[in-house]
Formats: sequence, C-alpha cells, structure tokens
Amino acid sequence: MKKAGLILTLSVFLLVWVCPHAGANDGPHETAPGESAGWLADAGGRSSSEASNIGRQESLRQAAAAPAADPFSEDYVEEEDEVADLHAEEKVTIADPIEPFNRAMGAFNDRMYFWVLKPVALGYNEVVPEPARISAKNFFDNLGFPARFLSCLLQADFSGAGTEAGRFAINTLWGLGGLLDPAGSETLNLQKQDVDLGQTLGVYGVGHGFYIVWPVYGPSSPRDTLTNIGDQFLYPPSYIEPWYAWFGVWAYEKVNAASFRIGEYEAVKSAAIDPYVAIRDGYIQYRAKSVKARKEKSLLFRDAAGETRKE
Repeated sequence: MKKAGLILTLSVFLLVWVCPHAGANDGPHETAPGESAGWLADAGGRSSSEASNIGRQESLRQAAAAPAADPFSEDYVEEEDEVADLHAEEKVTIADPIEPFNRAMGAFNDRMYFWVLKPVALGYNEVVPEPARISAKNFFDNLGFPARFLSCLLQADFSGAGTEAGRFAINTLWGLGGLLDPAGSETLNLQKQDVDLGQTLGVYGVGHGFYIVWPVYGPSSPRDTLTNIGDQFLYPPSYIEPWYAWFGVWAYEKVNAASFRIGEYEAVKSAAIDPYVAIRDGYIQYRAKSVKARKEKSLLFRDAAGETRKE
C-alpha cells in the first residue's frame, strides 16, 4: 500500500507539473543546440526551466562565436562596385606600339638627367639665389602668354583669356618686363592658366594617338608633338638669331625650371616597380584630367563635360 500510495502521489505530481508546460507549446518541442532532448534527461537533475536557460545560453555563445552578418553588407558591396566601376571608367590608357624605341629613349633621357641636367641644375642652385631663379621663371612664363591666350580663345574660355591678358599687361608694365608677378598676388589673384594647344585639340575631341618618348623632351604623343611645334611658333625666343643663341636661351630655361624640381623624378623612379610604365600611365592620366578641366571651363564644351561626369 505504501508503494502504491507513493506511486500514485508521484503520478499526480507529474501530471500537475507536465500539463501546464505541454499546453504552452502548440507543437513539438525543438531542442536548442546544447539543450537535452527533454527536461527529464538533464544530467544534473535540474528543472526544465534551468535546462532550457542553459540551452539558450549555449546557443547565444555559439551565435557570438560565428561571424556576425552585417545587415548593410549588400549595400556596401554595391557602393564598392559602383566606385570600382567609376574608377574603371576614369582609367585612361594609350597605345604603345613602339615600346622598344620608347624604352630606349627613356633610358637616354634618364642618363641625360643624371649625367647632365641634374649636376648643372645643382651647381646653378649653388650659384644663383632662389629669388633670382624665381624672377627668371616669371620672365619665361610671361613670354608664354601668346600660346596660352590663343588656347583659351580657341577653347571658348573667355574668362581665362581675360585673365591671361590682364596678367601679361600688369606683369609686363609693373613687373619689370615679367621678372616680377604682381598679377599673381593675393590682391589681384590673376593666376597663370594651365593650358596649351594640345589641350585645345583634346577639348575638340582629338585623341592622343599613341605614346612617344622623344629624346630630351620626354613623354608625348602625336597630338602633343604637334602642340610643341605650334607652341614654338608662338614663343618669342624661338625667333632669336642665330640658332645657337636661341638654343642657349632654351637650355637656360630648362636648367632654371629643373632647379625647382630636383628630386621629383628620383621619387617616381624609386617608388615604381617599372618606372617606364609609371611615367607613361602618369603622363596620360595627367593629360586626360587637364583636358577634362579645360572642358569644364569652356562655354562650348561645359555641358558635354557635365553630362559625361554624370554618366
């Protein structure tokens, strides 16, 4: 009787305890990772609520150990793809069918720089003070006015043409023939326009053609080679006679200009795996950006440049 009463008591207790928990679940109970199949099978003899809590904690630990899903990852991937596509569109290349010749000319120019131009420029720096070198640079910049002024007019950049005309008049009259640059002061702020005939052809849609490295002159293309020829016709020192006098002026201008840039070529060469490719790519990218900037200043081509940028 005692055994039967004990069994009956345990049965009633189990019915009272299990029924509320079974009614709370609409379907079969799914065990969480780490949770026992049933509350009666808990090894430590814990209650069902304690076993369930342990299972949930174990699930949370496993979820924390797993890589967290970023809800914005898809958006970020799409934005990165758009940026990559934008850079791919802006990447400009140029044909290089005569690469062996260009590399040979590049090696020649490299030796000319280290063996001739750089030593002369360094000696020139030691002898001529910087203010005098700046005055010489201003003087030659002032002589380049005709080519810059004509290029601005051909590009329909009338604001730039007016700036160039004002600079030339002020620097020639009040700048001692161009030795000083009062037009570029903070008061007047008439800055020299970064423009040439090659950019003008680019604004009108003329392509580079292919890559050329000329001895002494360096990186170029058929379009920019025509530019150099055209600029020489508009450059007053080109008409100095005899020819060796003109060559002396040209050489002095190059040495004076190089005196401000010593170290730039060395930095590019040391940082690049292949200096030839780095200089070629840098040249075409710089020229492409220059043409794009000129289009944005042009009254005729500004809208086309804006539409290209939006696309």
